[in-house]
Order: sequence, then C-alpha cells, then structure tokens
Amino acid sequence: MNRTIPLILAVALFMENMDSTVIATSLPAIAIDLQTSPVALKLALTAYLVSLAVFIPISGWMADRFGAKNVFRAAIAVFIVGSVACAVSNSLPAFVISRFLQGIGGAMMTPVGRLVLVRATPKSELVAAMSWLSIPALVGPLVGPPVGGFITTYCSWHWIFLINVPIGLIGIWLATRFLPETESAQTPPLDFIGFVLSGLAASGIVFGLSVVSLPALPPIAGFLTVAVGLASAVLYLLHARRAKNPLLALELFRNQVFRSSVLGGGLFRIGIGAVPFLLPLMFQIGFGLTPFQSGMITFVAAVGAIGMKLVTTLIFRVAGFRRVLIFGSLIAAASIAINGLFTPDTPYVLILAALLVGGFIRSMFFTGINALAYAEISTADTSKATPIAAVFQQLSIALGVALAGGILEVSTTIHGGPLTLSDFHIAFFIVAAVSAAASLSFMRLAPDAGNAVSGYGGLTAPKTLEAGPPAGQ
Repeated sequence: MNRTIPLILAVALFMENMDSTVIATSLPAIAIDLQTSPVALKLALTAYLVSLAVFIPISGWMADRFGAKNVFRAAIAVFIVGSVACAVSNSLPAFVISRFLQGIGGAMMTPVGRLVLVRATPKSELVAAMSWLSIPALVGPLVGPPVGGFITTYCSWHWIFLINVPIGLIGIWLATRFLPETESAQTPPLDFIGFVLSGLAASGIVFGLSVVSLPALPPIAGFLTVAVGLASAVLYLLHARRAKNPLLALELFRNQVFRSSVLGGGLFRIGIGAVPFLLPLMFQIGFGLTPFQSGMITFVAAVGAIGMKLVTTLIFRVAGFRRVLIFGSLIAAASIAINGLFTPDTPYVLILAALLVGGFIRSMFFTGINALAYAEISTADTSKATPIAAVFQQLSIALGVALAGGILEVSTTIHGGPLTLSDFHIAFFIVAAVSAAASLSFMRLAPDAGNAVSGYGGLTAPKTLEAGPPAGQ
C-alpha cells in the first residue's frame, strides 16, 4: 500500500485534532481573558462544529466541480486564516466568528482528503489506509494538551493558534508536490435549496442546544432555534424526495452497512465529543490543576490511540466488523464512565492507565467505523457517501459538546452553586450511557458485514469495486 497519500492528507487531520485539544485544555484561561465563563465559551467550540455541519454537505460537490486537490489546498489556506483570526481575537463574539471561519476550512479539508484516499485505495486495503491516515492526525491530541497547557500557563493562549500557520503551509506544499492531479468533472448544478435547508437544520439543532444552557440568553431562544432546525430537517427530507440531484443522497441509507456505520457511529460520537470538553475542565476546576498539568494527563489517551493503530487491521481481520464494533463500543463507553470515578485522591497511575486503555479502544472503533462506511459503497458513490458520513460525525460531536455543557448547567442550577467535581461525574455517566447505546445499531449487522474490507473469513473485495479510479480522475 502506498502510504504517501494518507500521510500527506493526515496533515489536515493533525491541525484539526491538535486545534481542538489545545482549545479544550486552554478553555478556562481563554474564558478569563475574554471575561466570560468556560461553559459560555463552549459556544466557540460549537460554532466551529456548526460551521463544519453547514459546509461539509457541499464538499463532495466542490471536489467534483473544482478538483479534489485544488479544494484541499484552498481549505487548508482558509483554516490558516481562521487560526490567525482566533489568535488576535479580544472578545467572545470575535473568537466565535473566527472559529466559524476555521470551520469553513475544516469542512473541506477532512472530507475531501478522505475522498481522495478512498478513491485511490483498493477496498481490501481500506482499513490499513484509514489507520495510516489517522496515525499522524493523532499526534495532534498527543502534543496539543501539553503544548497548549504549557503555552497557556507560561505564555499567552493567543499563541496556540499560530502553530497552525507553519503546519498548514507545509501541508499545502506537500499536497502540491505529491498528491495526484485531479481534474474537475461534470457535475449537476448545486442543490442550493438543499444546501440552505441542510445548513439551517444542522446549525439550528446544534446552536439551539448550545444556547439553551448559556446564561447570557433566555432558554426560549435555544428552544426556538432547535425548532427551526428540526423544521428545516423535515423540509429537507421532503425536498430530497423530489429533487433530481439532492445535495445529500439519502438513498444511501437503504444500505444496512452504511446506515449502521453512520447512525451507530454518530450516536457513539455524541459521548466521545463530550470528553475533550469535560475532562480538561474537571482536572482544572474539580482537581485544581493548571492547564499544563491537565494537558500532561489527557495526552496519554492519544498515546493509546496511536499504539492501537498498529494492530487494528489484524483485529478486524480476525474478528470481523460486527463483533469488534459491538464489544468495542461497550468497552469504550465504559472507559468514558470510569472518568466519573476520578477524584483528586485517585492515584495518577490509575488515571493514566484508564485513559491509555480508553485511547486504545476508541482508536480501534473509529478506524473500523470509518472504513465500514465505504464497505458496500461503489466508487461512483464515494463523493455522495463522504459528506453524509462527515456531516453526521461532526453533528454528533457538536451535540456531545452541547449535551455536556447542558448537563453541567443543569447540575449547577439544581444545587445553586459553582461547578463541583460531582457535576462532572454525573456528566460522564450520562454521556457514557449514550455512547453505549450505539452497540444496538451494530447488533443488526450481518455476521459477514464488511468482510470484503476487513478480510474476515478470507474474503476479498470484488474486482468491480476493489480499486478506485486512476489517480487524477
């Protein structure tokens, strides 16, 4: 397998993952500087994820229309501009807008990069390719917490965003130098009505759930925004049934394997999306640690994730998708719940061990779920499947952040005081239960689901579906 393409594409994932973990670690310090609360500042996290959910649906169309390589490079450039804007922000509104701009770049970077990889990789090698794609990306969470914590503790949080500038420039150069040339293809006109409706649906639901728990706005504002989002989602479903070329090809959900991957994976990511928000806050507010100390603990999960990538392909070949995803989702959910048992008196060796194991399991799960989404999708439909999978991924993570913030806000309202350690414990138990529910979706898979991708049972991909089109097409 040619590892050059996944490693280059992983530059985009590296920036996104490091960026998110740096912000999560530095959230309390940023909140103080912007004169707001950490819970209110989660609006900046949500703004980024909302931007992803709004613009990811057009990523497949953009890649086909203007060429995947061109869109990928332009997306990195937009992400760099958004990072610089975050670095110079001096107010909560400015920071939120800058994060939204970053999201526009991120909405094109990762889905288009994954599209390039899927088209260039035989299905029988897809699990291994996804692992190689993720290994450099996981270096972001590895170095993000300690670097972000160190800079926030001993310098200024503004500098953490400037790290993306040299990384992004290197990514643009590598993409220009090594990625295959891609030409624009004949594409139908953009489904503008679908773009507007899907954007209103995603942003309305995620933003509404977020502002419900914000003290600066009345709860009714959040409920109304959620209602607008749900209404837009219904309207999009009606529109997609009549449109000749809908923006999101929902007919792909008729495939059981694709449906389980997207919906089951989305449900699991709700819990996973809450962890990077809750864990640094618990260590800093509940344990009284500095951002640097917090980062030096949380980065262990990324070490586990990187280690698991080296054996993931073998695990799926031996056990198959169905069995691994069912038990993997339950064990990973348990690794989330165990965070709710940590106290300042818990030996740090036990905390580090628990986070390490959790990183192992979640890494295996995500590699499998990402590969399974394309197991029974033809090459011609990859540009349709990629934005759908990416939208549900980011929407789920955004819902996880909104859910975590809402739980903390409700807990503080009930006991009438500031955040306490028990508030974080309750949040971890709830989001773990949500993640565990994902196993129900994977129980519906056939025992041989995705075997052509995993190699379980000695199966290989059919020749008609095995390889993507030649490079540049």
